[in-house]
Amino acid sequence: MLWTIFVILLILWLIGWIGFHVIGWYIHLLLVAAIVVLLIQLITGGRRSV
Repeated sequence: MLWTIFVILLILWLIGWIGFHVIGWYIHLLLVAAIVVLLIQLITGGRRSV
């Protein structure tokens, strides 16, 4: 689940970085959120909820 969110946010960030400079700051905030989620998952050992 968290990997899916990370990938979606990363793709949105790449789209913003390539073409949408007006909302680029928002996309970068989403990238930061994705990295934070990824780090939390790595630190907690990648536990999966069922």
